[in-house]
Amino acid sequence: MERQVNQRDVHFELVNVGLRAQATAAGFVQLCKELRQAGSLDDPAIDRIKTAIAEEVALTCPRSIPRTQFRNDVYNRLDALFAGEEAVGDADALRFAATGER
Repeated sequence: MERQVNQRDVHFELVNVGLRAQATAAGFVQLCKELRQAGSLDDPAIDRIKTAIAEEVALTCPRSIPRTQFRNDVYNRLDALFAGEEAVGDADALRFAATGER
């Protein structure tokens, strides 16, 4: 029971501090970058992480877009995020969002 109470407390504390998916994603990307810089994660591990994220996001692919294209767009954006070239934000930079297709 104590573990359940602790998880609930953590949940409410995270909500109270304003952490949402975007904040969590920003922290996760930064954590991966720090671990790579420290030598704890190598490039193949980072690639596996990006692949897992891209595969998961690709499950939400709009019907009007080929899943492979959608997945590749997401993976390319993840490359930019993990390289520090792009800030975590909305999906406006993705090809499918830029064309207005959803």
